[in-house]
Amino acid sequence: MVKDAVPGAGGEGQAWPSAEPDFWRQVVEQLSTALMVVDPAGRILAVNSAAERLLGRATRAIHGKDAHELLHRDTDGGPLLREQCPLLRALTEGAAARGEGDSYVRGDGRLVTISWSASPLTDGGSFKGMAVLFTDITGDRRTRRERAAYASALEDLNERLTLVAEITDVLGQTLETDDALVRLGRLLVPRLADWAAVDLRTGSGRVHRVAVTGPAGRDARLEGGRERLPETGEADRSALVQVLHGGDPVLQNEQNEQNKQSGQDEQDAHSAQDETGATASPGSPLAAAHSDFLRTVGATSAITVPLGSSRQITGALTVVRTDPAHPFDAADLEVVSDIGRRVGLVIDNARRFGRQRAVAEAMQRNLLAPLPQPGRLRLAARYQPAPAGSQVGGDWYDAFELKDGTLALVIGDVVGHDLTAAAGMAQLHGILRSLAWDHTGPPGAVVDRLDDAMPAITTVPMATLVLAQVEGDPHTGPWTLHWTSAGHPPPLLLPPGGDAQYLEAGQGLVLGAPVDTGGGRPDATHPLPPGSTLLFYTDGLIEVPGSDLDTGLDRLRRHALALAHTPLDTLCDQLLARMPPGSTDDVALLALRLPEL
Repeated sequence: MVKDAVPGAGGEGQAWPSAEPDFWRQVVEQLSTALMVVDPAGRILAVNSAAERLLGRATRAIHGKDAHELLHRDTDGGPLLREQCPLLRALTEGAAARGEGDSYVRGDGRLVTISWSASPLTDGGSFKGMAVLFTDITGDRRTRRERAAYASALEDLNERLTLVAEITDVLGQTLETDDALVRLGRLLVPRLADWAAVDLRTGSGRVHRVAVTGPAGRDARLEGGRERLPETGEADRSALVQVLHGGDPVLQNEQNEQNKQSGQDEQDAHSAQDETGATASPGSPLAAAHSDFLRTVGATSAITVPLGSSRQITGALTVVRTDPAHPFDAADLEVVSDIGRRVGLVIDNARRFGRQRAVAEAMQRNLLAPLPQPGRLRLAARYQPAPAGSQVGGDWYDAFELKDGTLALVIGDVVGHDLTAAAGMAQLHGILRSLAWDHTGPPGAVVDRLDDAMPAITTVPMATLVLAQVEGDPHTGPWTLHWTSAGHPPPLLLPPGGDAQYLEAGQGLVLGAPVDTGGGRPDATHPLPPGSTLLFYTDGLIEVPGSDLDTGLDRLRRHALALAHTPLDTLCDQLLARMPPGSTDDVALLALRLPEL
């Protein structure tokens, strides 16, 4: 019972029984909220029944005791300095105060977290102490902690899923292995790890460390190692060796070795856990190289996963953390394993594409025949494959002499950007040569015959080209250009000392398009002045993503005029060199220069 601790209360005009102390004692005693009264020195004068229950202490056991020393503790249960006690501070100031999150110790030693509110007690203007109402919020705080932990877990999961999605999206945009690995490193460091390393298996049975990314970006000093993969990895404890031999992903933490020594087994169901490679004894040169890498970067936690599936292991990905307070866990292992599967698929596709691209480029270059040099006419040509990351196209050029000695010039582009396009280019190349040699008519008639034959004897669905003939004595001239165009960009004529001119006449439909059988393809003629230069090219020279065709044609005209006085080989090289960045197509270029008379 609270005895003589709460003064009577009331006021004029009120019906409350202010003169009945027993009534107020009953009110205080029946309060469901704990109440404690302390004097100005902080000694407990009284508590109600709710306070006794909350504190697990009887009134007689705490009456007269220093409330701070008896009850107040830090979050670990240790004593709290008096200067840190907000209730004592309020007593000193004689002012109302409140607080939340303080810890009180019960009689059984258990800590409870409380929310409290203190009001000063006065009598005739004299400060008598404080009335302190307090409630147990331990459960509420635990709930808040659980909710916060759950929210944090959801945020962490969302971040991991976002990272995997970004990696999938970004790596899907390239077919070049090195570019994919650069992008991977930028995504993993520092969002998931402090360091990331990629090792790829080569056809010679060796493992090549192709990419290492750290806090400062790509670290070439730690790349380039080539070690042979042991024929058997059973006796080799290295995580890298085990993974490359088809073993499970490996999570390595410094704490694991201590756990082993204390008999604790924290092995995850999907992984083999061991001490970091920095302390493991290597069993092979490859294991030693990997262990040295972990030691060099200061690894305290590492994950090594295979790239690809168990049926096709392309290599291994190792991610490292150097802060012992933030080791990798099983959830990280799952995420990195998923990333490894996706990266392995990208690298495998990139390798397949690289092999196909190499075959296509070799086919194109081998089919581009050496150029003739009839009389005083001079020819030069260039073929430039598409930039890294793009597929090879079907661009081609040709130049050959007909039966009567007339020079035939061809520039063409087969629709598509793959090995099929390159093969189609080879088919058109051979057929057109045969038709032009056998048929002595104008270029339009030859291309009409090619268009008729194309669906029957080639796999080409559509193509563009220009077939031209340079008529006139190859030594003395005069020379006339006779040509037809099947939907191809127009030739560019550079007369000596004059303005450049696109020869836009002779335009017909592309090869493979429905043609009106009522008439043949158009032909055009144009005189070629002595000392002039004629350029044939494919659209890769004038088309750049984000720019329109007219801009590309104007740019080519401007550069060609500036280079018209240079040797023919220099002209071709410089036109290619001055192309703006961003092109994704291959380029074929054929140049003719007539002599001065």
